[in-house]
Amino acid sequence: MAGVTAVPLAQLIGILLIRSILRIVLTPGPEEGRTIPRSARTPPLRFSTQTLLLQLGVVLLVVLLSAAVHAWLTYDRVGREAENQALTLARAVAADPSVQADVLAISAGAGTPPPAVLRGGPLMAAAEAIRTRTGALFVVITDETGLRLAHPDPDRLGEKVSTDPSEALAGQEVTTRNTGTLGPSAGAKVPVYAPGTGTGTVVGEVSVGYSMESVGQSVARDIGPVGLTAAGALLAGVLASFLLRRRLQRLTLGLEPEEISTLVHDQVAVLQGVDDGVIGVSADGRISVFNAAAQRLLEQPDLSGTPWAKAPVPEQLRALTRPDAAEADAIELVAGGSVLVASARKALHRSEDLGWVVMLRDRTELQQLTRQLDAVGTMSTALRAQRHEFANQLHTITGLMSIGQHQQAREYLAGLAATGPLKFPVDQAELLQDPYLQAFVGAKGVEADERGVTLRIGPETLVRGQVTEPQDVTTVLGNLIDNAVNAAVAGSSPDRWVELEVLDEPHDDGGTLHIVVADSGDGLAAGTDAEAVFAEGFTTAAGPVVPAPAAAGGRSGGRSGGQGLGLALARKLARRRGGDVRLLEPGTPGGPGAVFMASLPRTTAGTTAGTPAGTQDSAGKDNDA
Repeated sequence: MAGVTAVPLAQLIGILLIRSILRIVLTPGPEEGRTIPRSARTPPLRFSTQTLLLQLGVVLLVVLLSAAVHAWLTYDRVGREAENQALTLARAVAADPSVQADVLAISAGAGTPPPAVLRGGPLMAAAEAIRTRTGALFVVITDETGLRLAHPDPDRLGEKVSTDPSEALAGQEVTTRNTGTLGPSAGAKVPVYAPGTGTGTVVGEVSVGYSMESVGQSVARDIGPVGLTAAGALLAGVLASFLLRRRLQRLTLGLEPEEISTLVHDQVAVLQGVDDGVIGVSADGRISVFNAAAQRLLEQPDLSGTPWAKAPVPEQLRALTRPDAAEADAIELVAGGSVLVASARKALHRSEDLGWVVMLRDRTELQQLTRQLDAVGTMSTALRAQRHEFANQLHTITGLMSIGQHQQAREYLAGLAATGPLKFPVDQAELLQDPYLQAFVGAKGVEADERGVTLRIGPETLVRGQVTEPQDVTTVLGNLIDNAVNAAVAGSSPDRWVELEVLDEPHDDGGTLHIVVADSGDGLAAGTDAEAVFAEGFTTAAGPVVPAPAAAGGRSGGRSGGQGLGLALARKLARRRGGDVRLLEPGTPGGPGAVFMASLPRTTAGTTAGTPAGTQDSAGKDNDA
């Protein structure tokens, strides 16, 4: 019975263990409705630990259930074999003619012989010999009333059997598992027929049984390999659970599910809420993050999952993530008609290499604001100078009036009225009738004049419409003028000048602005490719040139962070509008220098009626004042 009772005991232990693990895993924390003092709170188990315990519990339960089922099947099989063996032995004993004759003789007599007679009778001797030889627990022979004629315990002879013999005495063969006077057993009952009657007259029955304890011992012997197999399976399950736990920790970087959920929300909020482009490159070389700002700045769809080496991004970005690239380096590049500042940082978590993070910042708007601020500053400086000059003029008028030179004072005032209080050092500025162009070119003229360069308007200039896209126009025009001023300053000609011609061509869907800029510089070096000057980073500046804030480089860009980007940006902006920027003349050493032409479709609208700006009306006043 030891082997039999061990099966439900193992099941009970496994169930209790699983219940304990599930209680630990599924018990709600303080935040789920229970109020626990802070001093009594214990830190919750990590998710990986909970998963490990749950896996171990499941593995243990499966192993225990499998072992229990196997033990039960083995126990049942051995029990059936014992029943069959008992049935075979009982049939052999009941079919023995001497047993049949002795049982018939006792049944035919009056009453049952006393136990002393039965103890020394042939039936007792035959039954004990068979029991000893076969290892059975008992071999019992009864008469037709169920009284024992042979029994392993002589004191039980002549008594009624403890189990019901009615089925066997009725002529049926039965197998049983019960507990008798000798303990639990698996046995069989077979009728004993009178000699020569075949299956006619039942004169008694034979009951044979094998001890269930021996069956349990047999099961215990068989369960050894099963136990070893179960232990091996449990060990394999434990090892697999530990490996799975380590992999889970590696994949989640040791973070809990709540932390991962919080990180996802934070990532979405940050990446989609900032104007800077963010590109995440995983350690295996694939793009893991490509936020909306990066898509907008690079004019690309979402490239998440694309190999970084094959992604359609500028090569300068890939160069930032090379192993030999310095993390502190930041570069400027032109992409999608914008000047971008790109930098890359190595992503590490607890010394684990997670890849690279590339940041993109748009400098185009900053450059435009800087250009406008510089123009305002230049005009403010000019106005301050004019204020001092105007104060001197007032003193002159006061002096003329005080000495009685009224006619000379009137002529002096007429001259002031004709020239106006402010005059830009730009010849023929009246040909630019658009006030935005006049102010911008005038500011550039003041700036060029401070550097010893004369900015003049060519005779072919005529702008009658109004500028509708001032940002694109000033970006292209400002870069071309700044590059020309730098070239004139660096040139060998003593006469430093920049000539600008602007012409608008009206169209129904918006006029096209044509711009031509020439300078007195030394031009491009011999053999320079006309298309190479528009490449990002191209520059012919040989020394530290002081650039205008808008001049981000180009053919003679300054040594600032944007060196070599002006012409590339100007061409991309023009081509994005359907126009172009190209080199007309490469120039010659000693001057004149290179000549560039830009066409900007859909940047002007309408024409200006009336007299051209800069002409005098009937009163003799200058409209450009």
